[in-house]
Amino acid sequence: MQKLTPFLISGLLVFGVAACDNASKTSESAPNNPNEAPQTPTAKATQAAQQDAQSDVRRRQLNEDIRAREQRNNTTGGDTKRAAGDLKSEVRSKLEANIPKGQLTVDAADDGTVTVAGTVNNQKELAKIEPLAKQIKGVKTVVVKATVAAPKPSK
Repeated sequence: MQKLTPFLISGLLVFGVAACDNASKTSESAPNNPNEAPQTPTAKATQAAQQDAQSDVRRRQLNEDIRAREQRNNTTGGDTKRAAGDLKSEVRSKLEANIPKGQLTVDAADDGTVTVAGTVNNQKELAKIEPLAKQIKGVKTVVVKATVAAPKPSK
């Protein structure tokens, strides 16, 4: 039995290493190695993703996701202090749902400060950023570094 135990343990370790060989991927086009650059999507794939992001169904899904997170945080007592990652994710979802053509990045700090940068298509969308972000519980201050994108020249 004393000789069998190390053999069984080493067998389990070898099996574990072999099972962990394949990295988890969020999509089929994701790189196999995190240090590897992702493949550039085709124009057709980009257009399909943009149409999906701008659809009413996607907007409703994002808003429902935000509501579900808020309810979860309310039941766990998370009203007063929220993790920066939660704030960042929820604000990004809120902005994506309500400003679908914007190209915005969101960063959040543990003190409730959210910074939004990038570009939007017009002044109306720019003005919507702060009120939308403040709708998320835990957001205390919104720093808007976003700008209105210059119109593309018509050909």
